[in-house]
Parts: sequence; C-alpha cells; structure tokens
Amino acid sequence: MSHGERHCTRYKLKKTIRERGISPVSRAIQEFNNGQMVHIDIDPSVQKGMPNPKFQGSTGKVIGQRGRAYILQVRDGNSIKEIISLPQHLKPQKY
Repeated sequence: MSHGERHCTRYKLKKTIRERGISPVSRAIQEFNNGQMVHIDIDPSVQKGMPNPKFQGSTGKVIGQRGRAYILQVRDGNSIKEIISLPQHLKPQKY
C-alpha cells in the first residue's frame, strides 16, 4: 500500500484537459500581505511547497513569510492550524 504525499488524490489533484502543462509565472511571483485572506487552490504541476490535500479549497489568513513561502492560519474543525505554502498554491480572496 502506498502512503506517499499524494495518496488518495487521484481526482482532487488532477488538472482538466485545458489546464494541463506548466502554470504561468504570474502565479509564482504573486505577493500577499500579512492579514490578507487567501484561498488554497493546489497546483498539481508544482510538487514543492504543496499544502496537505485536505486543505484544498479552504480559506486562510496570511500571518507570515518563510523564504518564498507563506505561513497561513486555517481553521480545521474547532482547531486552528498553521500551514506553509508556496504562492503557486494560493489565490487572493476577492471581496
């Protein structure tokens, strides 16, 4: 039985036919400020800096930065978790 980083994500981390290929550079160079709300949208073509797939589709608050990656505060049930993610896997929340 396989217990790798991407196990149980056959459909969750799959791109549609039109999205296939490398992601645009604009997603890699986007910047976020502390306190900004972001959506976690995992890009399967970038394996590094990928948050746990159970946080796919959730919304978090940027609380810091570690190198190029951002530290997010995400609510998971009744607890609050800190997640480290690269900007390729984040989208700014629109008001």
